[in-house]
Amino acid sequence: MTRLAQYISTHSPQRDLGADLVFTNGRIYTVDEDRPWAEAVAIKDGMFVAVGSNTDVTPLIGPETHVQDLGGAFAMPGLYDMHTHPDLALGPKYSDYLDVGLETPDPEQVKQAILAYAAAHPTDAANGGWVFGKHFVHYTFRKAGIEPGRDWLDSFITDRPVAIMDRMWGSCMANSRALELAGVTAETHDPNNGYIVRDPLTREPNGILVDGAYAMIMAAMPPPPQHALLRAYREGARFQSARGVVATKYLHVCENRLDALRAIDISGELPLRVEAAISWQDDIFPVARRWELLSGERHYYRSKRLNANAVKFHFDGTAEPKTSYFLSPWPNEKEWRGSLNLTPEHICDMVAEMDRKRIRVVAHCTGDGASDIFLDAVEECRRRNGPGMRHQCAHSTILHDGNLPRFKELDVIAEFSPVGWYPSNFTIGARSAYGDKLHKAYNVRGVLDHGGVAVIGSDWPVSSIDPWIGFEALVTRANPWGEMEGQLGDPITVPEAIEMLTINGAYSMGIEDQAGSITAGKAADMIVLDQNLLDIDPKGQLHKTEVQMTMLDGAVVHDPNGWTKDSLQACRVTSNVPDFYPVVI
Repeated sequence: MTRLAQYISTHSPQRDLGADLVFTNGRIYTVDEDRPWAEAVAIKDGMFVAVGSNTDVTPLIGPETHVQDLGGAFAMPGLYDMHTHPDLALGPKYSDYLDVGLETPDPEQVKQAILAYAAAHPTDAANGGWVFGKHFVHYTFRKAGIEPGRDWLDSFITDRPVAIMDRMWGSCMANSRALELAGVTAETHDPNNGYIVRDPLTREPNGILVDGAYAMIMAAMPPPPQHALLRAYREGARFQSARGVVATKYLHVCENRLDALRAIDISGELPLRVEAAISWQDDIFPVARRWELLSGERHYYRSKRLNANAVKFHFDGTAEPKTSYFLSPWPNEKEWRGSLNLTPEHICDMVAEMDRKRIRVVAHCTGDGASDIFLDAVEECRRRNGPGMRHQCAHSTILHDGNLPRFKELDVIAEFSPVGWYPSNFTIGARSAYGDKLHKAYNVRGVLDHGGVAVIGSDWPVSSIDPWIGFEALVTRANPWGEMEGQLGDPITVPEAIEMLTINGAYSMGIEDQAGSITAGKAADMIVLDQNLLDIDPKGQLHKTEVQMTMLDGAVVHDPNGWTKDSLQACRVTSNVPDFYPVVI
């Protein structure tokens, strides 16, 4: 029997043996305006065929139907995480790269981790002698009165190339040996999507490479082994599915990463839908076949669960190196507004060209100047092309108030990443350079009030991949663990947050007519939880939510209670759920 036998065409003969699955006696929040609540659902061939009362689904129960009594449990559509990087979070670990192992290490801890790693990993052909990994934090160096860069690294390790990423993946610190191998000198031109920090007099690189500039370091290193990428994506997807995620966007991919995702997909081990965004430029690592992928080779990877029809790049930088691009100077700066990594003309033509090819643009915008230029480019794109792809403003960290209505007007998705939604040592320390702007960060409330579509992107490894932490922070803007008082920004309601993580996510992937709500005729995506999100006090509780079941396209992909055990619909995902829960410090 060929694999084609698994597919059902419009003229395939249909079995009339009743539903495949029926769930009864639930408190099912559908996110469907026409029927917000249901008691039962029936599923056949991966779709909801009935949503309503127990009585409504009874006629659909046949001899092979598996019926599960939910016993009053709360159920809802599956979650959508619209920005994450399992390869960056786990690839270094499974490649046996350096991991300092602390959220906010100080310089001495970084130094000792580098020396310990170098001692434990002798130079060999596989690693080329490189000491590479994560991470350092700029503000802990500032607190210690130390300038991060080549001089600091050279003070204790010179015989091997060393490169270490900052926690936000916005910059890389390299020693002299690494710069030499990468061919980075005073004569090296800055790439147009990043820059090399230099001595103001000699123009010599000081060892900090920002945004696209550190791709030159990556190009000099051996690439991560395929087994590491396979494990990273496999385990990242497994964790997401166990936490109720049914669809995600993996951003910054190259051919090696797409090959890993395809291998997982065709083996039947991909428990969620993935939209993979190809790097527009060498923002993080070299993408050798970028133009072939964007010209059409991306379609080779297409399946029901994998889609590489997006492109990702950095418009600007991040908070710590002060490279977010603002409309006005940074606090305590006379003229410095940050770094715009591409010219406005480049941005405008690129957005229009990708839109014509039906490729979604996902643009990293942390400063209000970057998002302003992105929205200008989409406006020009709409003028040239008419209505088209729903492009995505990634992070949307600081938005100008005047741009809030434009997300709806231009049909641009505002994506917010939760690392700065609540007060924490990292948020206050790493983002202190934002000054008063920090209290306007992640203006979800503003976008929603102006009718725009907002989604969540965990941005793992910058913040936790667990969506329930960001979920709680959205509706409280307070620290979920109570480790720091106060709140940052304006909260939203639980129903609004549910929409952000469900139907809005589907909208951002262009599949809102097929998924994102529990509606007859849509894909049977549903999660069952251990608590009713609308009945609890979210502060300190919502992030503790446990997922009792995850279902994607009518297939149960997470079943810790064994509800479908010994049935035709038994969960085929049996691997253990990896532990990626954050360490609270």
